[in-house]
Amino acid sequence: MMRKWEATLRQIEERASHYERKPLSSRYRPRLSKPEEPSSIWKLFYRQNQAFNFVKSCKETVHVFALECKAGNGRRVYLVTSYAQLWFYYKSRKTLLHCYEVIPENAVCKLYFDLEFNKQANPGADGKRMVALLIEHVCKALEELYSVHCSAQEVFNLDSSTEEKFSRHLIFQLQDVAFRDNIHVGNFVRKILQPALHLLAKEDENKIPEAMSHEASCFIPLKQQESSEAQKKLGSPEQCGPDLSFLVVRNSTGEKHLFVDLGVYTKNRNFRLYQSSKIGKRVALEVAEDNRFIPKQSKDISEENQYFLSSLVSNVRFSNTLRILTCDTSQTKRKHADYFNSTGTSVEPLEGFQCSPYPEVDQFVLSLVSRRGIKGGIRRWNYFFPEELLVYDICKYRWCENIGRAHKSNNIMILVDLKNEVWYQKCHDPVCKAQNFKSNCFPLPTEVSLLFLLKDEEEFTPGEADEASNSLTEIPRPSDLSAGGFPAAAWDDDDDACFVEATEDAELADAADKSLLEDKSSVDDIPDELIIEALQSS
Repeated sequence: MMRKWEATLRQIEERASHYERKPLSSRYRPRLSKPEEPSSIWKLFYRQNQAFNFVKSCKETVHVFALECKAGNGRRVYLVTSYAQLWFYYKSRKTLLHCYEVIPENAVCKLYFDLEFNKQANPGADGKRMVALLIEHVCKALEELYSVHCSAQEVFNLDSSTEEKFSRHLIFQLQDVAFRDNIHVGNFVRKILQPALHLLAKEDENKIPEAMSHEASCFIPLKQQESSEAQKKLGSPEQCGPDLSFLVVRNSTGEKHLFVDLGVYTKNRNFRLYQSSKIGKRVALEVAEDNRFIPKQSKDISEENQYFLSSLVSNVRFSNTLRILTCDTSQTKRKHADYFNSTGTSVEPLEGFQCSPYPEVDQFVLSLVSRRGIKGGIRRWNYFFPEELLVYDICKYRWCENIGRAHKSNNIMILVDLKNEVWYQKCHDPVCKAQNFKSNCFPLPTEVSLLFLLKDEEEFTPGEADEASNSLTEIPRPSDLSAGGFPAAAWDDDDDACFVEATEDAELADAADKSLLEDKSSVDDIPDELIIEALQSS
């Protein structure tokens, strides 16, 4: 008995001696900096607004990114981390294959473009030449409107073209110059592309017959946003402006549109990262063959990391010499601001072209104006925050409920009341306006109602995500990542799996109202004159 006890004691002493020589390591927490500095942040969220709320609470400088995987129909989760921490895991390109930068609303950002056209539908198009001509035109506009000197050497040119599609991203690396936010970037882009927009508008107008028995097509030429001085610089439709016909291309169905995607200038926009590919695709964004931008050399940062940092639209270095550029429709916005301030609300309406921040509602509106062989479209939209009212100016579709037929030369509007979940129609016709015409209110379909969107999002829990996917993307990360909403053990699996996407707009959660399908007169509190001015200004 004594010998057995002595043997056990000896084993314990040997094991203690071993651990003294080789102590157990503490729980792994990633650090990219000095040990005395706080640990890096890496947190995942199901909802974009939760990610941004977390960013606001952080003392460290962190940013929001969207992660996408092959399963789950491209649904995304949102990662909050620093640029350095993301690059540490991202540079190997073994994981994090489908990543997007989320360009924050109201954040200072770089000038950027998303360019693409279908190669088969445009057999004679020279993509490289079109990119070069566009850069030349943009640089000239920056010089003339803002006295900002720019050249092709300051434009990071990224390529993700395939045999079917020519695709580029351009990110301007202007020295000590940035735009107030990407809404102002979009206004600037539309301003300098007015000649090309008018080419499209003119062609559509020429296709409109003198009279149509049932429904008609229409496209109002966009008004010039420039002052008279700027119009002389850039050229108006009546003047001999710059020839931007090279920007007009055809899509797969033969319809003409712009080489420049004007739908990428919306709030909290997801913009694909350098070296990432779209879901289901294997073509990543890489440095284009004709790229002339070379980042500054640094002893502490590799060239690849420099390219990565340069590609980030919201990565703006602030300094005392940083100049912030703006571009807006000042007169209309002042009127809107005066109106909303008089009602006790200091929120200006959000505006844009084609794609609003509510894609489900956009698709529903497009279905309303695409009937009997007539394919209507959205010319522009405005969102009035206090009333939660989306106003769509419609093109190529003129059917008016007031007269029971299509107008010959005037356009209609579709108004979507998100608060009461109804839609109705108004129009630009002088007679209809004099009658203060407003169509009957019709309920929004369930799939675009606020309660449905919120319910669909809230019912999708982390447990259900794991059950549906069985595994999640393997990404090197600290052991306490479950604080972001994911079980730590799930990250040990090797296969890509289903991420869960939440509704991206915080306004949707705030706008949920129980008075469904209730036709309130309060939506008419916005004067028609303001609505029409907002839609007609560009």
